[in-house]
Amino acid sequence: MDLRAEPTVETTVEEAGAPALEDDLLGDTPLAREISDLTTRRARLSAQSLPLPETTRIFTIANQKGGVGKTTTTVNLAAALALSGARVLVIDLDPQGNASTALGIDHRSETPSVYDVVIDGVPMADVVQRSSESDTLYCVPATIDLAGSEIELVSMEARERRLHSALHSYLGSTEEPFHYVFIDCPPSLGLLTINAFVAATEVLIPIQCEYYALEGLSQLLNNISLIGKHLNPQLVMSTILLTMFDARTNLANQVAQDVREHFPTQVLTTAIPRSVRISEAPSYGQTVITYDTNSAGSLSYREAAAEMAHRGAPN
Repeated sequence: MDLRAEPTVETTVEEAGAPALEDDLLGDTPLAREISDLTTRRARLSAQSLPLPETTRIFTIANQKGGVGKTTTTVNLAAALALSGARVLVIDLDPQGNASTALGIDHRSETPSVYDVVIDGVPMADVVQRSSESDTLYCVPATIDLAGSEIELVSMEARERRLHSALHSYLGSTEEPFHYVFIDCPPSLGLLTINAFVAATEVLIPIQCEYYALEGLSQLLNNISLIGKHLNPQLVMSTILLTMFDARTNLANQVAQDVREHFPTQVLTTAIPRSVRISEAPSYGQTVITYDTNSAGSLSYREAAAEMAHRGAPN
């Protein structure tokens, strides 16, 4: 008996991507159909030219529930849009610094970071780093120093607007405009997340296609409404992205259906599948966009980014 593990679909699709191999060896099989689908999607994306927004779109990626793919969504959408020619800035506002890691950005404790910007008033231009992912992708890193910033912010003047002031000062001083800004938040509603909401114009909510997916969402929407009413009237919840979607399960399909029924205009058509490649990429200091460009996960994030670009900012 051959006990060697069967190759995963993603690995097999990547290695058996040639049409000739598909025709000669695979025939009309699920794997052949998968390869054909990925080939068609790649061709469609390659033929697209994404529109660039006239003014900077600033997104806060938020969900008070942990483990839904906030950071993964942040870095991969940013990389996908940068790949299409947009100038993109990622602000890592999570003390764990996972977005910085995925973008290949140095964020050791002594590194100038978003902590220095928010707490000490250091100009954002002094801490921005260019990501190795793309010449048009930049990052404001987070360090472990950010972990205590919530306490430090409590006694500060204009504590909810410190990121807003720093970001808009930076955007107004750059020679070339940024098209997109993505702010990655910690999974809690503290002063850091409030700073992100005040600095942004749009909220993007990743929702995991699993049980309890909608738990806490109504509270999050209520918090967004309160922020909009009292601190940032420009803030709108514009985008919902379904993540960790497994079309083979009834649960995932039911969750997707429920979310689409509740938020028909905000949910992107594209759903992000569960993918080994997406999970592996950060350990190599990369997004899945560059780690495995032809994988299903990479194509899905590129399609989601294209959908966001074509939709444009809400009126």
